Amino acid sequence: MFDELRPHLVELRKRLAISVGSLIVMFFVMFYFHEPLLNWMVEPLNVALAEVGKKSVHAADGMVTTSQVGGAFFVALKVSFFAAILGALPIILAQIWMFIAPGLYANEKKMIIPFILGGTTMFAVGVLFAYYVVTPFGFDFLITFGSFKFTPLINIEDYVGFFTKIMFGFGLAFELPVFAYFLALLGMVDDRQMTAFFKYAIVIIFIVAALLTPPDVLTQLLMAGPLIVLYGISILIVKLVNPAPPLEEDEDEAA
Repeated sequence: MFDELRPHLVELRKRLAISVGSLIVMFFVMFYFHEPLLNWMVEPLNVALAEVGKKSVHAADGMVTTSQVGGAFFVALKVSFFAAILGALPIILAQIWMFIAPGLYANEKKMIIPFILGGTTMFAVGVLFAYYVVTPFGFDFLITFGSFKFTPLINIEDYVGFFTKIMFGFGLAFELPVFAYFLALLGMVDDRQMTAFFKYAIVIIFIVAALLTPPDVLTQLLMAGPLIVLYGISILIVKLVNPAPPLEEDEDEAA
């Protein structure tokens, strides 16, 4: 049994090595640009703090701080790593496809370019949606709430970790239609199966939203809502690619 698995393990190691190597190279590239990247990440926070200034007498005291020796350096590392994953994503997706390609038909192997482009594009759309739609509402609510009593001193280390978690959460969530399309293309799922699973998917979506967002209803709904819509879009995509056979045919086959 191990002899049968060995070629797959060798191939997996090769694909992982290429993915990690591309991630390391991209990390050093992104570290060079960590300052503008950090400025981009902190912009929604600065906007929310400015909003506090309009509503609270503590406005002048609101600021972004660090509580660690060398905190700025570790933040630069986190920012660079986050950006490196985004930059290396096309290569990582290519390695995933190449790993499963030996088990595909010749016409299916040609789908590598759409898989890479679709996966990268949807991940980027998810990140941009989180940045321009979700974080302005979420940060404005979380930071301004109670600001008339307390001075908002935001720890940059905590903020970067919180920010990247939301960005990755939405990026992965927006991959759902892409993976649904390719699973349908491979005949692994049809629209009837996805429709039947919809009620369970809603529960899973709200659990994931609760884990990936702060403990406030607004931000959770801002994540759960698009996920439910994306699941519905995925059902339509699967129906076009691999529609379930009519129930009459199923009953005839069973008979």
